[in-house]
Amino acid sequence: MTTKANNGTDLVVSTFSQMQAPAAQPQWLAPLRKAGAASFADQGFPTLQNEDWRFTNVAPIAKLNFSLAGQAAVNGAESKVLTESVFTQLPGHRLVFVNGFFCAKLSSIKPVSGGVRIDSLAAALAKDAALIEKHLGKYANTADNSFAALNQAFFSDGAFVFVPKGVEVAEPVQLIYISSAKQNGETILPRNLIIAEANSKLTVVESYVSTGNVAYFTNAVTEILAGDNAAVEHVKLQDEATSAYHIATIAGEFGRTSNVSVHSFALGAKLSRNNIRTKLAGEGLECILNGLYLTKDEQLADHHMIVEHAQPRCASHEYFNGILDDKSKGVFHGRILVRQIAQKTDAKQTNKNLLLSDDATADTKPQLEIYADDVKCTHGATIGQLNDESVFYLRSRGLDTATAKRMLVHAFAGEIIERIKCEPAREVIDKLVWDRLEANPHLLGK
Repeated sequence: MTTKANNGTDLVVSTFSQMQAPAAQPQWLAPLRKAGAASFADQGFPTLQNEDWRFTNVAPIAKLNFSLAGQAAVNGAESKVLTESVFTQLPGHRLVFVNGFFCAKLSSIKPVSGGVRIDSLAAALAKDAALIEKHLGKYANTADNSFAALNQAFFSDGAFVFVPKGVEVAEPVQLIYISSAKQNGETILPRNLIIAEANSKLTVVESYVSTGNVAYFTNAVTEILAGDNAAVEHVKLQDEATSAYHIATIAGEFGRTSNVSVHSFALGAKLSRNNIRTKLAGEGLECILNGLYLTKDEQLADHHMIVEHAQPRCASHEYFNGILDDKSKGVFHGRILVRQIAQKTDAKQTNKNLLLSDDATADTKPQLEIYADDVKCTHGATIGQLNDESVFYLRSRGLDTATAKRMLVHAFAGEIIERIKCEPAREVIDKLVWDRLEANPHLLGK
C-alpha cells in the first residue's frame, strides 16, 4: 500500500502495521482494514483549519509516541476498578474489555435465547462472519472521519450484540472498557457492532474507565442498526483518566417507526470528542440524542453531531448540556440535515452551557440544513452563569446561597439524566453525576 505523508499519519500506519499481530479473520475483513488505513493516511490528523475541528486542537494526540496497547495480565487493579464502578449495580449481561481485548475472567454473560448473540467481536468474527460482513463498516463513514478510519484499520476487539426480529432483551447489556495502559501513547481501539432487527428491544450501556493516569489514547467506534419498529437505547459514559485522550464515533442507521435514544456523558479525559452520526432511514421514527459534559481544570469535551433526516415524518430531538469549571472548555457542533424527500420533519436542537468559573469557555454551533419545504425545525444555544434571579428566588424561600446554587446546578444536570428510559441505568448515572458535582469546591461555596 502506498500512503501519502499527511500530518504524521503515514508513520502511525507504518508503526501499527508492524505491531499488529496476525490473527484469524475472514477474507473480506482484510480489504476493509486496508481501506481504513489508506483513508487515515490520506486524510491526516484534523487541524484547526478544518471547520469541523476549529474549536478542538488534536495536535497533542498527533504528537504522541503511538503504540498499540496489548493484552494485559488482569490483576487486582482491573478488578478493583470494576468493583468500584457504579455499573456493578446494574443487572444484566456484562462484557469487560481490558486494553480493548475481551476479558472472560471479569465478564458475566447470562444464557440467552431466541437467537440473541452477545459476544466479543473477535469471537463473533469466527462464528458469525457472514452476518457481520453485512454491517461492519457500513454506518461509520471513514471518508470524512480519519479517527474512524484508523479504528477500522487496526481495531483489536469489541462487542457484538445481535437481537433478532421480535425479540426483547429485558436487561441491559453492559460494555465496560478498562484501560490499564502504563506508557504514554498506548492506543486502544475498541469496535462495537450493535444490531437490533425489526420489532426488537435492547438497552446497551457502554462505559470507559482506567486503572492509571498516563497519556494513553482511546479511539472507539460503535455502529448501531435499529430495524423497523425497534426500540433501542444506548447509554455511553466516558470517565477516562485525567491525562488520557478519548475520541469516539457513534454511527447509527434507524428504520421505519423505530424509537432510538443515544445518551452521551463525558466526565473524564484531558481531551474528549464524540462524533455522533445518525441516519433516519425510515418513515415515522423518533430519535433522541441527549448528552451531558462535566469539565474542570483544563479539560476539553467536544460533541459533534449530524442527524440526517432521509425519510418523511421523522422526529429528532437533541439536548446537550455542559457544566464547565476552572479553565475547561466545552464544544458543541450540531447539524440537522433534512433531505428534500423528508417532508413533515420535526427536529429540535438545544445546547445549554453553564459556566461555574470566569475562565471556563464554551463554543457552540447549532446548524440547520434544510432542503424540504414542509418541516418544523428549531435550534438554540445558551452560554452563561447561574441566573441571579433564580438564586434570589430560592434564597427568598429560606435557602442559603450555596444550597440554592447546588440545587440549580443539579437540576441543570438532572434534565439530561431524566431522559434515560432504563431505570437502573438512570439511577447509577444520577448517583455518579451527583457525587461529581458534590465534590466540586466551587459548587460547595469553598
